[in-house]
Parts: sequence; C-alpha cells; structure tokens
Amino acid sequence: MGSEFTGHCLCGAVRFRGQWEQAGYSACHCGQCRRWSGHIWAGADASDLSIEGVVKWYRSSDEAERGFCPECGSSLFWRRIGADRVAVGPGAVDEPTGLHLTGHIFVADKGDSYEIADGLPQEARE
Repeated sequence: MGSEFTGHCLCGAVRFRGQWEQAGYSACHCGQCRRWSGHIWAGADASDLSIEGVVKWYRSSDEAERGFCPECGSSLFWRRIGADRVAVGPGAVDEPTGLHLTGHIFVADKGDSYEIADGLPQEARE
C-alpha cells in the first residue's frame, strides 16, 4: 500500500485517515464536479479509509455518490455506488500530502471560464 494520510473538513467536524493507493490523481472537469466544488474537483484513491464524524452522502448519479460535511459543506469524498474504494479531495488532506496531479478527465465538459495550460494529459472522458 501507499503512504498514510490524515485530513479534515473546514470546520473539523469530519476527520479521516487512510492510505494512498498511488501518489498521482486526476482533476475532473465534468459538469457535476464543477457544480459540486464551485470549479473543478480532484480525488485521490484511498484504501483503508477511516472516517470520524458524520458524512452526508449525496447520490449524484446512478453510478456515484459524493460525501460532504453537513456542518460546513466541505466536498470531501467521491465513490462509485457499492465500491470500497473512495476518492479523497486532496484539498482536505493534511500536508504534506505526498500527492501530485497527473492529468485531467472529462475535459470535453470543461467550463468556459478557464483554460487548462499545465501540459498534463487530458482525456475527453474518463
């Protein structure tokens, strides 16, 4: 397994720990992620995730659900329905995260208010 990490929401009501499955992660530009986060959302796959506090899970599609803090609204987690693996938002992770952005997904749905100019790989879909 990868390195261990800890993190929490903005208000601290939700705290979590786990292990990274890998150090690289992708930024998602789909319409749902942009609405949910206010811009783009990224998630790094974690295993052995332990969560303290109450997480509200919102089923955003037939395939996935999103976890957030019901107190402060922090966007924290994304997972496929019925899956054990959870993607954790790197912005909620305590530093040093040990993570690095490796690319972009769903760029065909990218918003018109920004450009992707970091030179990393871009996939039209996932």
